[in-house]
Amino acid sequence: MAETSHLTHVRSDGSAHMVDVSAKEVTSRTARAQAVVTTTEEVVSLLGQDGLPKGDALATARIAGIMAAKKTPELVPLCHPLPVAKVTVDFQLQVPDAASVLITTEVKTTSRTGVEIEALTAASVAALTLYDMIKAVDKSAVISDQKVLAKSGGASGEWSRDD
Repeated sequence: MAETSHLTHVRSDGSAHMVDVSAKEVTSRTARAQAVVTTTEEVVSLLGQDGLPKGDALATARIAGIMAAKKTPELVPLCHPLPVAKVTVDFQLQVPDAASVLITTEVKTTSRTGVEIEALTAASVAALTLYDMIKAVDKSAVISDQKVLAKSGGASGEWSRDD
């Protein structure tokens, strides 16, 4: 059997388990993530004017992202339930290079483990909600570029994406 001991959620026998974080120090932790919804200039314009048939898409996607961050351990099986202290979901409407919406999220906690998955979940669900809200106008919209942008706190300290 291949060596898997370096993977924190996999035991030496290959079975999955939830990592024991009880010995870790409680620290303030923050993570930022993003997702991008690429669509048409018309849709970006409608988003800016609150002109979509289904209503205020950005407000709906923001609330969905916040709710998703709080529900992350119910969606990701080995994710620890955390006391989420703050969630922000922001949108940047982008034209003309590529008509898109850049979704950025930030999640904060004071806990024994980080909130990267919560930040990614918030960005992903906000993007899915935005797609649902715009699909009547643009069925070909694409969700992409989901990634962690930065994290802080815990034993590994500060980290940010260099690209």
